[in-house]
Amino acid sequence: MAAEKVSHRALGVSRTVAQGFSLALVAAVFPIALSSQNAPAIESKVDSAFAKWTSSTPGCAVGVSTGGAPVLAKGYGMADLEHDVPITPDAIFEAGSVSKQFTAAAMMLLSRDGKLSLDDQARKYIPELPDYQSSLTIRHMLNHTSGLRDWGSVAGIAGWPRTTRVHTQAHMLDIVSRQRALNFTPGTRWSYSNTGFNLAAMIVARVSGATFSEFTRTRLFQPLGMTHTSWRDDYTRIVRGRALAYNERDGAFHTDMPFEDVYGNGGLLTTVGDLLKWNEHYDSPVAADAAMLAEQQQPGHFDDGRPHGYGLGLFVGAYKGLREVYHSGSTAGYSAFLTRFPDQRVSVAVLCNAAGAPATQYAHAVADLYLGDRLKPSEPAATHKLTSAEIDRAAGQWVSDTTGVPVTISKEKDSLRLGRSTPLLAQSGMVFLTAGRDEWQLDARGIRHTDAFGTVEEHGRAAAWTPAAGALDAYAGSYVSDEAETVLTAVVEAGQLKLKRRPDTTIALTPLYLGAFSAPSLGTVIFKPAAGAGPMEFSVVQDRVWDMRFIRN
Repeated sequence: MAAEKVSHRALGVSRTVAQGFSLALVAAVFPIALSSQNAPAIESKVDSAFAKWTSSTPGCAVGVSTGGAPVLAKGYGMADLEHDVPITPDAIFEAGSVSKQFTAAAMMLLSRDGKLSLDDQARKYIPELPDYQSSLTIRHMLNHTSGLRDWGSVAGIAGWPRTTRVHTQAHMLDIVSRQRALNFTPGTRWSYSNTGFNLAAMIVARVSGATFSEFTRTRLFQPLGMTHTSWRDDYTRIVRGRALAYNERDGAFHTDMPFEDVYGNGGLLTTVGDLLKWNEHYDSPVAADAAMLAEQQQPGHFDDGRPHGYGLGLFVGAYKGLREVYHSGSTAGYSAFLTRFPDQRVSVAVLCNAAGAPATQYAHAVADLYLGDRLKPSEPAATHKLTSAEIDRAAGQWVSDTTGVPVTISKEKDSLRLGRSTPLLAQSGMVFLTAGRDEWQLDARGIRHTDAFGTVEEHGRAAAWTPAAGALDAYAGSYVSDEAETVLTAVVEAGQLKLKRRPDTTIALTPLYLGAFSAPSLGTVIFKPAAGAGPMEFSVVQDRVWDMRFIRN
C-alpha cells in the first residue's frame, strides 16, 4: 500500500495546496514498517483472528496505524471468487455508514465557508420536506436527533427493502416528502436515521453548485491523498480494484451487491489505507482545521442540555476504559468498522465483503493487540443476589408508553435476561443494568428504562394475549397508507391473523398483548379501535419508524 502524508491545509479550502505535496514529506511522515520487536507476534495474532477467510471464501482487509504511522495492512480471503482475485490492502470495499462522517465534514466545510449554518432550518434548503411545525435543523439531521423516519424502513414496510430495487436520491426524497409525522420532536430524543444524511448530501450539492461527488473529491479526498475513495452514486460504474460482496446460502456463496444510487448515508467506496489517512487528519490537523474537527468529535446535546454519544457523523464513546471515536457500517454483503483511540494515537480500519462478517469485533480484537495493557476493562457487574420473589416481580412482558413495543424480561436460573440474550445485572431487587449501562428500574407503576444518554422510557405490564375464537375477525379488512404507498389486507386463515401485501407476500401475525402483534419483516403491528365513527386503523412500529398509520378502507 502506498504511503502518503499530505498537508491538511484548510481541509481542501485551497485546491492548489493539495496538489503540491513533496514525495519526501510523504515518505518521511507515513513510514510503513513497524519498528517494534513485537510486530511479528502481533501480526501472527491478527492472522489468527482472520483465519476463517481463505482462498475459497470472501474476507476482509485490515489496516492499523499507531502514532500517525501505518504499521499493518493485510488482506484475507478473496475479492472476486469468480475470477480468483485475492483481497489486498488496496482492495476497494463499500464502507456503509462509516460514510456518514464524510458527509458531515462536507456540511461543516460549507458552514465554515459561510454558505450555511448547521443550525439553519432544513426546509430552507429542502423545501420538499413537510412542515412539521417543529424546528428541524441540519444539526439535528447530522446527530440523529431529527426525528425523521428512516426512508429505507418506510420502503421496507411498503415491501421494497433496500437492495430489492434500484432506489435513487430522487426516490428517497419522494418517500420523505410524503411522511406526515416525525418519530418525535427534534432535539428531544435520539434515533438512528439514514434520511438526514441523504438529505445532507443533497444540501451540499444544492448549496455548493457542484455534485456531491465532485465537492467531496476536491475538498476532502484529494487534499488528504485518498486516491482510492469515491462514492457509489452510479452502481453500474466500473470501479477497478473493487472487492465484490457476497452472502452465504445453503453452503454456497452468492454475490450480494448494493444496486442503488443513494449516498451520503452510505455508499463510500474506499480502502483501509485511505481510511487511516482520514483518521490521521483528526489527530494531526493544521490550525485552520482544528476547531472544525474538534467540533465534529464533540458529543451532541439534546435540547434540555443532556449530552448523547453521537457527534456529527461519528460515535463518541469509550471502549475498555479508553476514549474512542468510531463508526460501523454495512450495506448488502459489505461490513465495515473504523475506530480511533485519540489519546493513544491508535487507529484500526476493517473492511469486509462477506455478509455477517463481524467487522466491529475484528477491529476491537486487533485494537486490543496494539493497546495492550493500556486497556482498562470496566464492564458493570451484578452486585445483588436476586431472590425468587424478586425474579418473579421483574419477569414478564412490559410495554413502552412511547411506542407500544413490548419487551420481555425472562427468568434465567437465578438471574434475569432482557429479550432473548441480554443479561440484566442486578444492583438491587429493583434496579438492573445491561452491559451497555442502560438501567431498568421497577417502580410502583411498572418499569422505567433509562438509556446511556439519560432518556427515560416508561413501561407498563401487559399480559400475553391468546385471542378467543372469532376475536380476530374484527381486524379483517384492507388498510391503506399514503405515506408508504401500499395496501395491507388483514385476513383470518386457520385461526391466525395474516397481512397480505400484493399477491406474493403473506405476513403471519403473532399475538403479543391485546390488539398488538409481532410481524416478521414489519415489526410490531398495533390495532387501534375506531374512535367514534372513524375507521379502525393499525400502526406499524420499528426502531426507525415509530408510528406508521394504516387506515381501514
